[in-house]
Amino acid sequence: MPALTQDRNTPRAQGDTRQGAVAAGETIYAGALVMRDASGNLVAGRTATGLVGVGRAEEQVDNATGAAGDKSLTYRPGVFRYANSAAADEITAADIGKAAYAVDDQTVAKTSATSTRSKAGIIDNVDAQGVWVRLDEALTNAS
Repeated sequence: MPALTQDRNTPRAQGDTRQGAVAAGETIYAGALVMRDASGNLVAGRTATGLVGVGRAEEQVDNATGAAGDKSLTYRPGVFRYANSAAADEITAADIGKAAYAVDDQTVAKTSATSTRSKAGIIDNVDAQGVWVRLDEALTNAS
């Protein structure tokens, strides 16, 4: 396509929620950590490689018996609190600004567990109730 020679009405995405296709055989619960797989489909957070955190599920979607893309999910990027891992994988205030790794759809950890976990997002804060994680796919991919 050639460069512009006049004004253009460029569309923009409105709002702070996003939609995406849910992977085959997947059930995602409202409030869950949501990740994108290598095929571009959404899955619940889990210990696996090839995923990246995208946001928090805004609804429950059951695609357990469906093919990839049969159902879609509304999710929201942002900063959300999830459970902290324990022992050597417990996230502390010293880890703020570093990557958090998905353990499951409600728990994050400090490490990739020898390259078995994917990045969920960036650690924004830590408190007595858990870890605040910035879920932003582009930022996480760039980190």
